[in-house]
This record gives sequence, C-alpha cells and structure tokens, in this order.
Amino acid sequence: MPESFLWIPSSSINWFLGIIMFGMGLTLNLSDFRVVFTRPLGVFIGCAAQFSVMPLLAWGLCYVFNLPTEIAIGVVLVGCCPGGTASNVITYLADGDVALSVGMTGISTLLAPVLTPILTYALVGHNVDVDVASMLISVVQVVIFPIALGFVAKRYMRSVTDRLVSILPAFSCIAIATIIGLIMALNAQKVLSSGLLVMGIVILHNILGLVCGYLIGRLLNLEKPKRIAIAIEVGMQNSGLATSLANTHFATYPLATIPGAIFSVWHNLSGALIAAVLKHKKQSPTA
Repeated sequence: MPESFLWIPSSSINWFLGIIMFGMGLTLNLSDFRVVFTRPLGVFIGCAAQFSVMPLLAWGLCYVFNLPTEIAIGVVLVGCCPGGTASNVITYLADGDVALSVGMTGISTLLAPVLTPILTYALVGHNVDVDVASMLISVVQVVIFPIALGFVAKRYMRSVTDRLVSILPAFSCIAIATIIGLIMALNAQKVLSSGLLVMGIVILHNILGLVCGYLIGRLLNLEKPKRIAIAIEVGMQNSGLATSLANTHFATYPLATIPGAIFSVWHNLSGALIAAVLKHKKQSPTA
C-alpha cells in the first residue's frame, strides 16, 4: 500500500535522519572518546577497515554482478558511509569491546564529511556526476550538526535531555521505519522488478563486511572482544545516511535509494543473529 507513505514529502528524509543523529548526540560523553587516546591502534584499524573494506566490497560486487548504474550508486554509497549507531548495541550484545565500538563510530562519523564524498567520487565518479563539495555539506548538515546539537544540549540542558533519552529510541525506530517506507513507496514498481537482486547484494555486502572485519582483527592478533567490535563496526553501516545522500544528490537515479533502505533493515537482523552466535560461542577456545 504505497499510498500509506506517499503523503510524506521526500525532503523529510533528511529531517528524520537528523532526529536519529540528534539522539546519538544526546547519548555521547567526552569519556566515550577517551579510547581514541588510550587505545588509538584499535580505533585506527577499525576506521581504516571501515573506509577501505566496505567501499571496495561494494565496488567489487557491482563489478562482479554487473549491476545497473542506479543500483550500483546505492550500493557504493552504503559502502562509503561511516559505521551505524546500532553497531554499539550489537557489540554490547555480542560481548565485544563496547568502548572501542563507540570510539570507532564517533571517529568514522567525524571523518565521513570528507571520506564519504571522496570515496563515492573515486568509485562511481567515472559513470555519474558526483558533487563532492555538495555531498560534504549534506553530511555535515544531516549528521555532524545534529550530533553536535545533541551533545551541546545534553551538556547545558541536562534536566530536559535526561527525559528525552528514554523516549528517543522509539522516535529513532519510527524515523527509520518512515524513511524505509517512504523510499519503498516512491519506487514500489521498480522494487518489485529488482528487489530480489538488490536484497541479495545487500545481504552479501553485509556478511562479507562482518567476516572481513573479524578476519582483520584475527590477522592482527587482537583480543576477541576487539575482533568482534571491529567486525560489527565494519559490517554495519549508517545506511540511513546513504539513503539520504542518494535521495538528495542522485535524484535522477531513483533506485539508488533502495540499497540503503534494505540495508537499514537487514543489518539489524544479521547483527542480532551474529551477536547471539558469538555470545553462544563465548566459552569456546577456538572461536
């Protein structure tokens, strides 16, 4: 029933994402970034993997499966985005290094205004017009500014924000569901014709990211909690940002918004499953 969402302006996607990022800002403390200075190697490894593994996997999948330009743009955008906020919760559920996860999410988010547009241009700029400067401004507007606003509000309006924190997760869920519903409604017919292809690519992208992240930690002989944190951070993207950027900067390619929308649903399902498996294997000496 696409008409259930078509009354919502497509421009509201950025506002919904801003609400989610504002909520993230309300949960942050300066102590969350202490890990950057106390354990910089782990943060560096995680962020380096984030902005290399996922973009390259995205490009590789587009090449191997010879994806149409519209879908390829969306897949690459997902790969070039920073880690998603849900990665911190999944890391906690999987008994991973939560402090490292929060640190990686924070730093990759701060790097996103520069790296996301540059990487997108490098990977798809030869096929489509990519306005790097405009994308940088968009990331600052819909991610960095709301997070900073939430952080400042928490510091100077504590009595108000403490009450908001308890209800913001519900608003975030509604915002994500609305973004996904609106994107699907706007492209209902095209989703029906290419939905299985996009879903398969999204699932493969996510799983390969999780596996590669874990293997990188293992190859570098990191402790298991750090391996888990890096795997989840690499595999779980801020797909809401990918959807927002596709809607704003690639409006002539409607299907570019679909991979981000599907990823938003799938990576939470796969993340919860991975957390359950890892927690079950916690006592296994070979895990």
